[in-house]
Amino acid sequence: MKPNPYGALKKTILTCMILVPFIPFILVLGIGYYYFTISLETSTIFAMKRIVEDHRQMIESFLRERTADLNYILNSESFDYLGQAENLRNVFEHLRKVSNAFVDLGIFNENGLHVAYIGPFQLSGRNYQNTSWFREVMKEGYYISDVFLGYRQIPHFIIAIAKSDTEQRWVIRATIDTQIFNELVEGVSIGKTGEAYLLDAGGVFQTERRSGGSLTQKDPDYRKYGPAHDGIKTFLGTDTKGEQYLYATTWLKDKSWLLVVRQKKADAFKSLQKASYLIVLISLAGGAVIIGVAFYLTGRIIWRMERMDAEKNQLGEQLIHAGRLAEIGEMAAGFAHEINNPLQIMKSEHTLISMILADLKAKGELIESEDVADLEDSVSQIKHQVDRCAEITQAILKFGRKSEPVPEDVVLCTFIPEIIGMVAKKASVHGIGVKQNISDSLPPIHGDPSQLQQVMINLLNNAIDAIVARHGFSGGELIVEALPSENNHVDIRISDNGIGIRSENLPKVFTPFFTTKPLGKGTGLGLSVCFGIIHKIGGEMSVDSQENVGTTFTIRIPTAV
Repeated sequence: MKPNPYGALKKTILTCMILVPFIPFILVLGIGYYYFTISLETSTIFAMKRIVEDHRQMIESFLRERTADLNYILNSESFDYLGQAENLRNVFEHLRKVSNAFVDLGIFNENGLHVAYIGPFQLSGRNYQNTSWFREVMKEGYYISDVFLGYRQIPHFIIAIAKSDTEQRWVIRATIDTQIFNELVEGVSIGKTGEAYLLDAGGVFQTERRSGGSLTQKDPDYRKYGPAHDGIKTFLGTDTKGEQYLYATTWLKDKSWLLVVRQKKADAFKSLQKASYLIVLISLAGGAVIIGVAFYLTGRIIWRMERMDAEKNQLGEQLIHAGRLAEIGEMAAGFAHEINNPLQIMKSEHTLISMILADLKAKGELIESEDVADLEDSVSQIKHQVDRCAEITQAILKFGRKSEPVPEDVVLCTFIPEIIGMVAKKASVHGIGVKQNISDSLPPIHGDPSQLQQVMINLLNNAIDAIVARHGFSGGELIVEALPSENNHVDIRISDNGIGIRSENLPKVFTPFFTTKPLGKGTGLGLSVCFGIIHKIGGEMSVDSQENVGTTFTIRIPTAV
């Protein structure tokens, strides 16, 4: 199997055409994706921080407001007044109108005795002197507890405030509705998986977590949140279930409560995931387009190169053939010259024979007879054939003579029939009828006769070849017309009923080395040379043809006058 000489070149071109655009394409996509990712992650984290900050302020505002409500009661009423159950009930009802987050209300003396209580439990008379919350409030003056069980054995947290007057130090305490507080903390809307919850310093849930985590239970992921810190901390982490989350944490209540807001990573960065899918799709589509275009263009380039090489090879063969034809032409001119010399001798000998016959007849030595008449006819026929051969050799010598063009006035009404006579025998041999329509009133044209002869012979030979290709040796018709035209021009038309020219080839018939003849039958130079000759003397040359109908070449030449 013959190796493909274009295989390596095709691979090189294809590789370059893929890599050259593909590398910057990937770089642009990669850089764009990197900065887009950074921007999206930054905006997502910033939005998470803003939500955490807003939520922290909301929780702290809630606690401050509830503390302020108790402070108002503490500063407005006396211990003796609030120690009366009926009075405390009235105060509690008013407090509930301010906020329904209050579950109960109690008054304690300095010894921790529950003096008065309004609420759903029986807590009056209980002593809280040894409880941690009571000691803390007596020490600090106010206290917000973590969630604990206490006497009730129900998770709850309290707000307690102490007051000292001239007589004694006493405490007012209220229990906050954990359900309302839990809804307040959980009320975060971040995508589908966003949630918020509170932990105490030991990692115990102070509010419930939607994804799993009840009050007073310890968060198994607590240690992932790290030590106490200022501000808002964000990080990516994996919980004990193997789910990846984006976390944002901040501390409240003098760093005794940790607010945690988290969202699944896939949910938090779903826009990034969509963008990633889109970029992958663009990359695949762009890569496919680049590869497809590369294959197409590479194929076109290789096809053009193969075609150019084929045309180059064909051109080389045509040039060789043209050289051979030129050599044959030179040889033909040489032959014509060599033949012309014997013809001159034969013509002289004919003259001598004619003179001898005339002398013999004059002397009476040659008696008129039928044989003598035949002899005279033969001598006359020899003269006629010698003259004909001389005309042919002169025409060949004139056609093949290498000389500079010498423009002169050419009378077409005699010039064209002479040229037709040169191909008339060839046409008759192929059964082609030649018709002439040469106007006697044609004005002369100005040009080189030998070049005009070359144009006419080329067109006539082409017409004969086209007729033979269609009709063989019968049915051919060749028409040569020469008529005056407008604007002081002469139109010469050579028409045939031959095979014709395809419509797609018509624009290329005057192109050098273009030929529709088989290899070795034509050089593709004839019509282009003819076109150049006619154009040089200021004329125009055109063609009209229909396949399997015929062809007409029209030459329009300006007249000499």
